[in-house]
Amino acid sequence: MTNNVASVTSVPQPIAPTIPAVVQPEPRNDNVDASRYRLTIEAAGNNRFIYKVLDRVTGEVIRQLPREEVEKLASDPTYRGGKIVDTTV
Repeated sequence: MTNNVASVTSVPQPIAPTIPAVVQPEPRNDNVDASRYRLTIEAAGNNRFIYKVLDRVTGEVIRQLPREEVEKLASDPTYRGGKIVDTTV
């Protein structure tokens, strides 16, 4: 009887992709910094509000939304929305 088995050359195995190790972020202690600041919300009339982030230690306003410049525009009786830049020549 004849041998009907084909010969097979060795096939290299595919290289499995390496998965990078997960880098753990360093733990942060945000509570120390977060307790230093205070959020205040003030009514500005006409269903508008001013949001301020204050430093509890110094009393300084860290951030205000909307900015003071915008509030000045809103209180200016000559200001009309969309008229910040004069495009007429």
